[in-house]
Order: sequence, then C-alpha cells, then structure tokens
Amino acid sequence: MNTPTMALGAMYFGTRVDERTAFSILDRYVELGGAFIDTSDNYSFWTSETGFGGQSEALLGRWLASNPGVRVRLSTKVGAQPTRVGGFPDHLEGLREDVVRGAMAQSLERLGVDGVDLYWAHVEDPTVPVEDLVETFGGLVRDGLSARWGVSNHPSWLLERIRATAERAGHPQPTAYQERYSYLQPAGGMAVEGQPIPLGMLSPDGLDFLRRNPSFDGWVYTATLQGRYDRNDRPLETEYRHPGTERRLAALTRVATARGLRPGQVVLAWLASGTPALTPIVGASSVEQVEQAVAGASTTLTDDELTALDGA
Repeated sequence: MNTPTMALGAMYFGTRVDERTAFSILDRYVELGGAFIDTSDNYSFWTSETGFGGQSEALLGRWLASNPGVRVRLSTKVGAQPTRVGGFPDHLEGLREDVVRGAMAQSLERLGVDGVDLYWAHVEDPTVPVEDLVETFGGLVRDGLSARWGVSNHPSWLLERIRATAERAGHPQPTAYQERYSYLQPAGGMAVEGQPIPLGMLSPDGLDFLRRNPSFDGWVYTATLQGRYDRNDRPLETEYRHPGTERRLAALTRVATARGLRPGQVVLAWLASGTPALTPIVGASSVEQVEQAVAGASTTLTDDELTALDGA
C-alpha cells in the first residue's frame, strides 16, 4: 500500500470521540503508515460543556506520552478560540502576536512537545496588519516552535499578499493553504450549510494559486462531506442538489464500482491524485473508518479515471 496522502482529523477527540476509541484510531492510523495528525486549540469548543477548546490537543498529548518515540507529524491552529462562552464567531482570540505566542505555548503544553510541524493562522483577523502577521508566524519558525506555517480560511488574494509580504521582509513564508473542498460542489451563489466562514471555501482562484505555486501544500477539510458520499442517512444539503451533482455522482459510482471502493474513498484518491494534489483532513470515529480512509487516500487514480471524474 502507498503512504496515505491525508491528515487524520482529531477535531472530536476528547469530546464526541472518547479517549479509548481515539487511542485505538491513532494506533491503527500509525500502523497503516499515517503520519500527519491535525488539530486546533479551539477543538472542539462547541461540543464541550466548558464552551472552550483544548480537549483534542490534550488527548493527543496523553496519547503521545503513552507512545514514546512514535513518529507522527503534528498540525495545529490558532485564531478561532472563542474568548467567552458563546462568543464564536464574533469574539475570537485573533492573531495578535502576544495572543499567538500565548496560544502556542498552551498548545505545546497540552501536546507535551517542544514544537509542531505545521502551525496555521486558523481564520482571518482583519485587525492585524499583514506585516505583523508574517513577522509573528515567521518568528515562531525562527524560534523552532514550528517547522513551518500555513494560512487557513483566508481568500486566495490575501494569501498571495501574505506570501509576498513575507518574501519582501525576509521572513519565513507560509507553505500551506487550507480551505474547504470536495468533489461535489455547491451551486454558485448559495450559502453552504454548516460553513460559518464563507471565505473558507476553496475557490477556482485558490486552486489556481496552488497550481502556480507548487511549493505550497494544499490541505482541504470536509473532504467527504461528513460521510454523505457513503451514508444514505445523511442526504446532501440543498445547495448540492443540482444537475452537476447528478453527473458527478454517476461518474464517481462508475469509478468506485470498477475499483471496488466506496465513493468516499474515491473522493480521497481524486484529491490526492489530481493537479494540484490536495491533502484531505479526514475525521474518524472508529477504527473501521480510519482504515477505509487510509485505503482511499493510498489509492492512485489513473489518468483515464481522473479525466472521467473531472469531465463529469
């Protein structure tokens, strides 16, 4: 089996996913060759009785402590932790340097590590000048607290401004871009249910940016639409019900049947096999789910299969 091109999403570890189950998922993920684990300082405040996040990082820290020497790569985020109960999305910690530095220290303490592999500016903070943002995150890289940094839930034009500003100032540039994206696309102009940050949808411009800048890693969340490709009990939302979806589902079913895979697995393979190649963040609540995800993310589609899927 190829090494899976994915990151294991740990959003609900420590809240909806209990510790014993989460440990089993993590153990199996590593056994199958998985490396990246994605979390955030605000995961998952909306399912915690405290109203604040940190449970996911804390659970990962306990798992890491119980598995000394395990080789994984950690991705976490800052900026979207609410500052008071019920404060999301209007009252967030933001991306000021003092806030980011403090949040990083707390994340490292919960994780029980000296640094992470990838640190994200989770959401845009329009009160922070771009010059200050690149100095803050570049400083974390220089200090060895993160190997590199990325930008999530920002429009692509702002990502380029951030990159160019860092380049001009001589700061470490961001090398990763994270947005929401999947094989099925919502109808143009319609609001996407469950997407509180509209600028978090990967746009054609964002895809073009990633094609033109191969030094950037593209990460995508909600890649399998929360299981809707495979589960009849989770119908597609209204914004996905249009003729384009019907054509794409037909093409997806043909490829999945020929491959002996689930449609959701083919979606993961499509993301990883395309141009640009994209790294899906995949959440799992059982060992079986992580096994299925790794199998899909380890599959390389042929050019003919990609053409059939892209042309639907």
